Amino acid sequence: MRELGLVLLCLLRISRKGVQCNGWSVHVPSDVTGELGKMVILPCTFTHPYRTFDRALTAIWRIKEPYNGTVIFKCVSQSSSELCKTAISHKNKYKLLGNPRHKDLSIRVDNLTWSDGERYFCRVELAGDIQDKYESRNGIKLHVIAAPRIINITVSSSRDHTFQARCTAEGEPAPALTWTGPPYSNPGSTSSSGHRVTKELRSLTHDGKYTCTAVNSHGRAEGAVYFYKFRASDSSSFMILIFVPLGIKAVILLVILSFAIFSREGSPSAPSSLARPQLPECTYENCDR
Repeated sequence: MRELGLVLLCLLRISRKGVQCNGWSVHVPSDVTGELGKMVILPCTFTHPYRTFDRALTAIWRIKEPYNGTVIFKCVSQSSSELCKTAISHKNKYKLLGNPRHKDLSIRVDNLTWSDGERYFCRVELAGDIQDKYESRNGIKLHVIAAPRIINITVSSSRDHTFQARCTAEGEPAPALTWTGPPYSNPGSTSSSGHRVTKELRSLTHDGKYTCTAVNSHGRAEGAVYFYKFRASDSSSFMILIFVPLGIKAVILLVILSFAIFSREGSPSAPSSLARPQLPECTYENCDR
């Protein structure tokens, strides 16, 4: 019963700043925010009940869930005089910043992507007769933020021969999209998926420049597309525009051919004497005569 009471007491001493039990504690912030494409630091410090500790120490970081989550970083230090040597660093983007021998397991995450927005758990293992293991149970929630960015902006036609403009942007928080430009009657439709938003304008009728603006709390971005609808003239005017230039070119070609034929037939034959090459006049004294 006494052991059960100690376990319950340990569980009740979980706080936002850290976990403490029998001289152990792990301190992590509940949330950390990093910017897309940049780096962020995940702090983690701990205490243990030993005054000195010179045996093997292992530092581990997991994602998604404690104890059974995917290990994304691991390093091992065999003694107090040895640095913690990295054994696992998923995609080589995790670097140890703290010194586990000084009770600091903090790591740096480089080149943040959207998939890095997970919950992270730090863990320390001390080797001995009875291996001591301690892990943060609540972990750190990493929030990835980003200013808006226009991913794609296009104008396309549909089967019913109408035209629509489509703009897709991403950011965190998800940006709000607005269209500006020539007047249009259809206000458009908006769809979103996570940090990506798409807004469409349908049945475009006016020529001109259409601008898409994406805005969130971290900035704004703009993209533009130009729309000019082809308008064919009536059939008679269209045929004239096509065949008149072709007719003029045909007449010019006939004139050139006629002139070439006439010039060939009408030119007199050159005398035969002119056709023969003449010997050059001899200027040397020993020349054959």
